[in-house]
Amino acid sequence: MDAKLAELRGVGQKEQGAAFIALIHDILGRPDQSAVVPDVHALVATVVDHDSVGLVVGRQVLSELVKILGEGTVKNPELRKTLVEDTLATIQPRIVSYEEQVNTLRFQLADILEQEEEWSEAARVLMGTSLDSGQRAMADGEKLRVYVRIVRLLLEDEDSIQAETYYNRAALLVHSASDKETLLQFKLCQARISDYGRKFLEAASRYHELSYVGEIDEEERRHMLLAAVTCAVLAPAGPNRSRILASLYRDERTIDLETYNILSKMFLDHILRSAEVKSFEATLKPHQLAKIAISSNDRLASSGQDDDPASANEPAASTRTGPSTVLDRAVMEHNLLASSKIYNNITFRGLGALLDLTPGAAETMARKMIEQGRLRGSIDQVDKLIWFEGSREEDDAQGKAGGLGDVEEAEDTGAPFTKRWDNQIRLTAANVRAICLPLPTSAHFPSG
Repeated sequence: MDAKLAELRGVGQKEQGAAFIALIHDILGRPDQSAVVPDVHALVATVVDHDSVGLVVGRQVLSELVKILGEGTVKNPELRKTLVEDTLATIQPRIVSYEEQVNTLRFQLADILEQEEEWSEAARVLMGTSLDSGQRAMADGEKLRVYVRIVRLLLEDEDSIQAETYYNRAALLVHSASDKETLLQFKLCQARISDYGRKFLEAASRYHELSYVGEIDEEERRHMLLAAVTCAVLAPAGPNRSRILASLYRDERTIDLETYNILSKMFLDHILRSAEVKSFEATLKPHQLAKIAISSNDRLASSGQDDDPASANEPAASTRTGPSTVLDRAVMEHNLLASSKIYNNITFRGLGALLDLTPGAAETMARKMIEQGRLRGSIDQVDKLIWFEGSREEDDAQGKAGGLGDVEEAEDTGAPFTKRWDNQIRLTAANVRAICLPLPTSAHFPSG
């Protein structure tokens, strides 16, 4: 092989390109593949490093080699992978002269690694591509495809921190994209980034939106709908989550999901039991079971014990000072919100027993939710009571049903069945009152 390469180096520039290309086909077409890798390595090193081979000839030869490797002429996948890696390593020091060929080889190597499910390795290979400079300018649409692919690969290995860096780069170019497939992949990455970043409300909304896209496979749409329900359940309790839950609850497709039971209980403000939570926990991904830390201030506030003798007859207090996981926190906040629909007030100790927290931790959680506007109520620290407030609409309706005004039948907004039942009772009472009031005081009925 060395003698053959030395001979070709002495050939004129016009014949060199065709001669080297013919040698490539000869090497790859041999029945014995044992010497293919060292022979191709020697050829590439000769083309790249020797001054007797010009830059134009070098690019012509390497472009042909890259084309052959990309067309699948080499049937053995391991041999093809080795050839691509070795050729890439040989050209890399001269990347300024052969940038286009290096980029194409990197895309090929990324394809091979992705087929082998080496997600992070494939992403790192793509990160080395030169997108902002080179022999030909790369269009924004092509750059966007590369960035979205890197994000998707990193998320497969749950490397959300590095994925967010490339997602931000993609976000700057998405306005110039016209390819529907790339835009859908970007939106899916957007939802997954929010999911991994524990922005569960945003993730649920985006997953639900994607579950309606007809261009996506039906099984994938079902998977996105399931992800939307999961993120909605994990989101912080409050009005915003209630809107997402309502939207999902009204979606007729969710009734077939295995998580429908917990979705319906959360939408209807039912208290969740430990067995139901355990069943749901089995469906979560590792990042959705991440541990959460309790701040030193919250730990200090939560460690206080209730020494009030009036609480002696109340349930024994737990020793837990706060939720341990994202799911734990979501369930506790939901149960706290659900208890506000049942009770007018509750003691710190009673709420702690309901949430499996110390009285101080239960007070801390209620205080935070009230501060953030996710729970309507007030705290009486002297009597160790939490007072819950109903919505203004309910207060007004109660006043009208008591005779202070008229009750009008409201549009059905999908409210929990208990609230709708209450509204029907108020409406019936108001109608009975309207029928009875016009009777004059002197009216009398005939006897018998």
